[in-house]
Amino acid sequence: MLNVSRRSLIALGAALPLFGKLDFAMASPAPALSDKVLLNYNESPYGPSLAAREAMQRGIAASGHYPYKDMYALAEVFAKQHGIADDQVLVCAGSMAVLRYAVLAFSSPERAVVMATPTYEVPRKAAQVRKAPVHEVPLTAEHAHDIPAMLAADPAPGLIYVCNPNNPTGSITASQAIEQALLRKPKGSILVVDEAYIDFCDAPSCVAWVKDHDDLLVLRTFSKLYGMAGARLGLAIGHPALLEQLQAFGGHNPPAVSSLLGARASLEDPGLVPERKALNTQLRDQTVAWLKSRGLTCTVSHSNCFMIDVGRPAGQVIDGLARHNVLVGRVFSAWPNWMRVSVGNAQQMQRFREVFAQTLDTL
Repeated sequence: MLNVSRRSLIALGAALPLFGKLDFAMASPAPALSDKVLLNYNESPYGPSLAAREAMQRGIAASGHYPYKDMYALAEVFAKQHGIADDQVLVCAGSMAVLRYAVLAFSSPERAVVMATPTYEVPRKAAQVRKAPVHEVPLTAEHAHDIPAMLAADPAPGLIYVCNPNNPTGSITASQAIEQALLRKPKGSILVVDEAYIDFCDAPSCVAWVKDHDDLLVLRTFSKLYGMAGARLGLAIGHPALLEQLQAFGGHNPPAVSSLLGARASLEDPGLVPERKALNTQLRDQTVAWLKSRGLTCTVSHSNCFMIDVGRPAGQVIDGLARHNVLVGRVFSAWPNWMRVSVGNAQQMQRFREVFAQTLDTL
């Protein structure tokens, strides 16, 4: 039984530091009891930034034209910021789509996909369509990708997938380990590093490595920290010849003008990443500290999600929260007693704590 009282929740609220102008700038009303608190898809609770919204509004008037000019402009801005060439950046309608393209392009019934477990499931699902074998390797005790075990899983895989920070755990795999994967993997295998959550942490990006490695594909998205999940926009970064193989599956279907303009405005806003990163870190760490003070184990997260070992089939707790309109992530089969929670705004995380305490106390 969880040892939580109403008094302890009130005391927690009094003890939390004020967010100041950072939280005020992104504040939203406290959710009503009938409102759904959406902590299930790792979305941003803040949506696009003000600059992105203004740019997206301008994009409506320009929607009578094809978006190629704005697509190339976005690639140019990203490339310049990361010191790579424009033709090493492919703009796509979401990073999930381009991840599927990569599996379709580089795996086959004879060339396997190697990935961690638990991690983002799209590569496994795409491999099943491709009829490619899948080798799922458990995370280490520290919840990092077990790179030596992944390299040993298959002598000649088509694709090795590393999500860093990892979804659903939020944990980090050291860049030195990823570099070893790149240097030691079999020749002809493609290493895909999914950096959908990299903006939330201090880990170095692998983007610059594409200048020296033609067998590395790095993925980015505007769905997470930038708050543009509904705009469907992502980037694939790699050698031009590698990107060309992806385009056969959907490279001529760019995002809408509004999405492209919003993404460019987001990249050009110098305060956006540090502000949202700081707020996410504060809310995540406060919530994890509250859970740990009550005897629960959580993953060490560097992302906008974390996992909790609830000590019983996680589906029971997920269903209990849902009955109170608090939605959290699904069960991952490799960790049946763990549930994933996305980091919402201050009001949403307060509501999560209240309902979580009540749910565990009644199960």
